[in-house]
Amino acid sequence: MSIATRLVGAIWLAALVVTGGFTYFQVSEERRRLFNDMERRASALGEGLKEAAEPALARGSRPTLERLATKFGRRGQGVAFLDRAGTLQAATPDIGPVVPQVFSEVAASLNSGGTWRGLALVDGRSLYVYASPVLRDERHIGVVLVVLDARSLVEAQWRIWQNNGLRFLVLVVILSAIALLIVRMSVTQPLASMARWAKALRRGAPASPLELPDSKLFGPIAREVSVLAKSLHQARAAAEEEAALRLAGETLWTEERLKQFVKLRLGGSPLFVVSNREPLSHVWKDGRLQAERPASGLVTAMEPVMRACGGVWVAHGSGAADRETADEAGRLGLPPDDPRYTLRRVWLTKEEEAGYYYGFANEGLWPLCHLVHTRPLFRPEDWAHYTAVNEKFAAAVLEEVAGVDAPLILIQDYHFALLPALIKRQRPDARVAIFWHIPWPNAEAFGICPWQHELLLGMLGADLVGFHTQYYCNNFLETVERTIEARVEWEQFAVTRGQRTTLVKPFPISVAPNFVANPPNVSRADVLRELGISCEFLGVGVERLDYTKGLPERIRAIGRFLERSPEYQERLVFVQLAAPSRSSIARYQEIDAEVDAAVRDVNTRFATRKWRPVLYLKRHHDHREIWPFYRHADFCMVTSLHDGMNLVAKEFVSVREDGGALILSQFTGASSELRDALLVNPYDLDGVADAIRRAVEMPGDEQRARMGRMRQTVREYNIYRWAGLLLGELSRIPEEPAVTLVVSTPAISRRTSDEDAA
Repeated sequence: MSIATRLVGAIWLAALVVTGGFTYFQVSEERRRLFNDMERRASALGEGLKEAAEPALARGSRPTLERLATKFGRRGQGVAFLDRAGTLQAATPDIGPVVPQVFSEVAASLNSGGTWRGLALVDGRSLYVYASPVLRDERHIGVVLVVLDARSLVEAQWRIWQNNGLRFLVLVVILSAIALLIVRMSVTQPLASMARWAKALRRGAPASPLELPDSKLFGPIAREVSVLAKSLHQARAAAEEEAALRLAGETLWTEERLKQFVKLRLGGSPLFVVSNREPLSHVWKDGRLQAERPASGLVTAMEPVMRACGGVWVAHGSGAADRETADEAGRLGLPPDDPRYTLRRVWLTKEEEAGYYYGFANEGLWPLCHLVHTRPLFRPEDWAHYTAVNEKFAAAVLEEVAGVDAPLILIQDYHFALLPALIKRQRPDARVAIFWHIPWPNAEAFGICPWQHELLLGMLGADLVGFHTQYYCNNFLETVERTIEARVEWEQFAVTRGQRTTLVKPFPISVAPNFVANPPNVSRADVLRELGISCEFLGVGVERLDYTKGLPERIRAIGRFLERSPEYQERLVFVQLAAPSRSSIARYQEIDAEVDAAVRDVNTRFATRKWRPVLYLKRHHDHREIWPFYRHADFCMVTSLHDGMNLVAKEFVSVREDGGALILSQFTGASSELRDALLVNPYDLDGVADAIRRAVEMPGDEQRARMGRMRQTVREYNIYRWAGLLLGELSRIPEEPAVTLVVSTPAISRRTSDEDAA
């Protein structure tokens, strides 16, 4: 039975029950009303006749009774008089024959001495009978009988049934038509669309988003079908890519290859990742709960790895609405539409966040590791919070790995230098790696940190320490050699303390080959129209608002270019996307004001009524918003003053299938890989201005050749390769070290730590 038939049948049944019930009550009320009306009429007439007929009945005067009957009898209303023996004395002509048939009611009235009233069916006629005894000196002397035609009562009841029956038919016909129309529009057609979509997908069409008119009605099934379709399309694309690579004899790392590699090496054991930044945060906007993807290179790199490997990602729950979206333990399945791994959020107090993150990590370690001429600030209270938060994260990680044999734990970045040793102290069987996403300075620069011993000992608790480049590895090993008592094995790039060995290796991080899955279908004209601009050349920059990114220098270089090449005025627009970051720190407030001033200065000097050279968009942009800028810009500027790697450069290259130029700072880790970029010194405004001119004047063939080589580099050295090499190195480390490294904490002196190492 079809859903339409069941729905129409249900409508008919429901309408029948409701209409029948209401009709029954309506008929009952109408019957009661008419019956009461007849009773009042008969009672009034009978009581009046009793008084008038009493003398005549007492004398037995039939003529008098006949006159009364004639006077009060009319059509539909009959009157009769009977003596005490029940003999008819007088009656109106139409009820004379009726009296014998209702004699039993009359006799009952005589015997009981009370009034009898009710309906009677006589010769197919419905009559209302009222019989009341006539008394004289408390003796029965006769009966007054009033008979009313009750056909109006029956007819009124049938009229109600007929009218409501007609209403029922009209109602169910209209409701059925509406229901069938709704079923067709809201169920049949969407299901047909879903079937056509699934059929097209089965035949190999791209898994474009499934759009349905009512997402609430089909929400669960639409989401599941979309996820299934997306997974099927991705699996087919991965299989096709693997087959193409095998035919071409290439050995590129793909998501599927990483999955199989992890399955082979880890045997189904989950991967545990720790970072300060969470891959997805939740906030309230305009009273609604919204998800935001943080502007973070770490998230850009690690999120595809976690999708491929699965496991648990432990991170700081920093979103204002994060608690509303996680369970009591702070856990949340991600991605929301197709959970592949678990996000475990760790809650920090405002004081902890201020001291550990904004204080020690970003006012101390961040400027210390970046050569940007910003003085690091080291406060004892910040160090105390940094230590406490590392211990809190250690407790969360240990809780997650409980019951997992020899877990693989990948710790991210400078926020958790103490964490490796804290974990290994409790779980010596764990294999722990820490990857340092920012530069590592030379030994002399790092030596200004008051807690350099504790930081190094914490990091050396890991089995593997990773950096972007060999240069940073060398700096780290030199720092260890100068700072603590340990044996640095330069041939193996390892540090040995007692019987514990920590490997130190470079793992240049990258991005996924497909920066955005199912990118938006947006043309260059759409981008310009959305921005409200028109130009011949479009440049783009994408950064966090940070003093290491060289934003003021970049904007001033744009001004210098327009100054030296006035022919490009009103022809070129540079769009800078900047995500606000760490705005509570004074230095970040200063760089924010400095960038605003630089943009204002350039636009004031060169803008015309219809053109502004710099369009500054200061807000968070997700990857789907950024993709069209990467795709349609003529050049991208990455002019960091100092950067560990910088994934913006690789994101831009991964998107480009045609030409375009990349202007890249020589002080980024990416510059050692993307040699076909236009490498610049961001402090040299004339040099950057020359690079901009070269970018817009570069012949198309040269652009395509350069971009093709860089694209091949990013394709080969992608994030899956990074994760595969790092996890492969980590998985080869023995599960149970012979000696567990004891790391100093605030309760242990620096001297004690060095003595332990000795």
